[in-house]
Amino acid sequence: MQLNPKLIKNKFKKSMDKYDENAVVQKLMAEKLIANLPQKSYEKILELGCGTGILTKHIAQSLSYKKYYANDIVEKSKFYVDKIILDNIFICGNAQKIKLPSKVDLIISNAMFQWFSNLDKVLEYYGTLLNQGGTIAFSTFSPNNFLEIREITGLSLDYKTTDEIHRILERNFEIIYLENFDYKLNFANPLEILAHMKNTGVNSLTGKQWGITDVKIFCDEYKKKFPDLSLTYSPIIAICKKY
Repeated sequence: MQLNPKLIKNKFKKSMDKYDENAVVQKLMAEKLIANLPQKSYEKILELGCGTGILTKHIAQSLSYKKYYANDIVEKSKFYVDKIILDNIFICGNAQKIKLPSKVDLIISNAMFQWFSNLDKVLEYYGTLLNQGGTIAFSTFSPNNFLEIREITGLSLDYKTTDEIHRILERNFEIIYLENFDYKLNFANPLEILAHMKNTGVNSLTGKQWGITDVKIFCDEYKKKFPDLSLTYSPIIAICKKY
């Protein structure tokens, strides 16, 4: 699927005020990233897609560092990061094209890598931003993610499997930790599911505006196919070191 960066940026910008209260799974992913890092001290850290600072808070509380770079495509993200880490260096823009004044020891990112259309190329580039022995830690999602939405709408990102990510990583990195797990959220009705997706910015797959009829069809289909009204998340946690 061809993604529109401007659409993604606008959707996430609109979701920021309600993101944290809806990002149940993203918080769990951030905790797992930090818990499984090979060390707790890094000279220079780069966080990609810092958003509202869910992972940033864990970095500030659990890691020691001398320099912290923060990146996000949304300018407003700086407001959240500034409240957590005062002496941050914020770089606004596309994470795939980020430029740094020097190499870093840890590149870390939560729930963002699924938006990359070419994971091989991106990871190869990030390897050039790391010092020798540096760590890349990121979370993304497997093809099982939002299986209910794909079943009903046909819309889905080009998610990679754990095996595919393993093959991509092992070309240039030593894999330290790789985990995939499913997590289901339950809702009272399909409208709550649509609101949840809107409030976490993941309704960025299409710019098409839904009318009342579209919403009714979606709700009826959801109740028929998934009567328990659950929504499946399928996170992947990946941590590796540069050879």
